Amino acid sequence: MKGQPVDHDREPAAPDREPAVTLDSALNGLRLRGAIFLRGEYSEAWAYESLPPNDVAAILAPGEHQLVLFHVVASGRCWIETDGDRHWAQAGDVIVLPYNDRHRMGGSADAALVPISTLLSPPPWARFPVIRHGDGGERTELVCGYLSCDDPLFDRRLSAFPPVFVVSPPPGPAGDWVRASIAYALEQSERVPSAAAATPTAIPELLLIEVLKLYLSHAAVSTSGWLQALRDPVLAPVLAAMHGSPERRWSVDTLAREAHVSASLLDERFREALGVAPIRYLRAWRMHLAEGLLRTSDIAVGALAHRVGYESEEAFSRAFKRAHASAPGAWRSEGRRRP
Repeated sequence: MKGQPVDHDREPAAPDREPAVTLDSALNGLRLRGAIFLRGEYSEAWAYESLPPNDVAAILAPGEHQLVLFHVVASGRCWIETDGDRHWAQAGDVIVLPYNDRHRMGGSADAALVPISTLLSPPPWARFPVIRHGDGGERTELVCGYLSCDDPLFDRRLSAFPPVFVVSPPPGPAGDWVRASIAYALEQSERVPSAAAATPTAIPELLLIEVLKLYLSHAAVSTSGWLQALRDPVLAPVLAAMHGSPERRWSVDTLAREAHVSASLLDERFREALGVAPIRYLRAWRMHLAEGLLRTSDIAVGALAHRVGYESEEAFSRAFKRAHASAPGAWRSEGRRRP
């Protein structure tokens, strides 16, 4: 009926189909190139600001257009910021900057930001570079790496990831493997003087694949052909719109206009490629983003609710309780108490 409000969380009645391609197989097919290139030994109080993205790319991977940075926290605790949101990480966590954004990092105590260019000698490096910086207090040790990849997964325009996210490997084989990789990378960086030969390139490649699997394990894409959908001419602009502006009041009709197709065709293509209806995917993606912000940042629940597309804190809290049987604040507190 003309003039009737659009229910942007409405789903078509048809059941979802099981997708044919798993996320694991798609991620394992990524062609990545990179290395672990830096070790940082910081002591409280400390803070630094990274180089601009173009400078980082010119130093680490000249000619590459898509660069992923990661920082593995070998010991201690630190924060990282890109666009004003502060995320915390502790020993065993992996910090990922999927678009090589300029960032700031620091420890628990307040400290003045220092440009990293003042802490690190310019390349080429005769030995594996190690930064030692801070006032001599409690130590935080980081292992830093990079990877380049031409896959649409890391195309900034698709906003498949937030600018920075933190992954905490759970107990079990995956977490054990990540921790063993950290220990091996540290050992290699200490033993081998040549920066180029310090760490086999397979280590950062496998590490990033495992971290991406862990990060996406609770998202709507965990059992779907998500990477294939990012290459689909109909789905790619719609996913870019959802990921880039999750706060918008989307409907199937407005999403279909992003791809210049009918709502029925978009719904059919979503179910074939991703196994879910468009609005169901959007709701799950919003909740996935909310979980990440609750887990690693200090953003207030009300501000978070608007950031991920809910009109009020109350509406977000109701949706979160349905998904987790716990209020957002309680879920956040419980996660921080958990070892």
